[in-house]
Amino acid sequence: MADSDVTKYPGKDIDVTWDERLCIHIGECGKSEGDLFIGGRNPWCQPDQTNVENTIDVVERCPSGALVYECKNSDQSEAASDENTVHLVYNGPLYVKGKLTIKHAPDDMPGTKFRAALCRCGESENKPFCDNSHLKAGFEDTGAIGTRSETAQQQGGELAINPAKNGPLLLTGNVSIISSSGRVAWQGSNAALCRCGHSKNKPFCDGSHTAAGFTSE
Repeated sequence: MADSDVTKYPGKDIDVTWDERLCIHIGECGKSEGDLFIGGRNPWCQPDQTNVENTIDVVERCPSGALVYECKNSDQSEAASDENTVHLVYNGPLYVKGKLTIKHAPDDMPGTKFRAALCRCGESENKPFCDNSHLKAGFEDTGAIGTRSETAQQQGGELAINPAKNGPLLLTGNVSIISSSGRVAWQGSNAALCRCGHSKNKPFCDGSHTAAGFTSE
């Protein structure tokens, strides 16, 4: 079943759904071992070619939330990670994972309750989500973090993400921010993260969006 944005791949025990609006083609699915996803095959995703556990594992690797699954014969469904994390991608977006509430995210994007790739170059036409515009824009940020942690604490619970109009991503809730090198570099419960691409204190907002004339629409 398919419409212009969303394609469902039905299986006997589990269905997989792919959302083109969120996909940034990282390749965690296509490069996975096994026969769940095979490029050039029609359909390229066939859940009956593997077991339910493997399907769940591969789908949950998708960092953008473009892939989701629905088990038919059990109550098994995706659960939020024990920790809320924001991972800085070298010259790329923010990979956010956890128990997410992204303000104004459409109800028909269920994967973004657990996983999302958020724009930080300012050029995406699908804000607040990444659409790979950073590649054409030549966005550069290595993903290093120099700012010290607000506090070290347990990082579970809900993470609310509010994309401020013409401004930063406002995060409320326990969160760990991970540098591109893999270091847990900052922990706290409130953060304003740059999404205009101009901050001199990335990943944090320094107010540069005002001078840059950033618009979020």
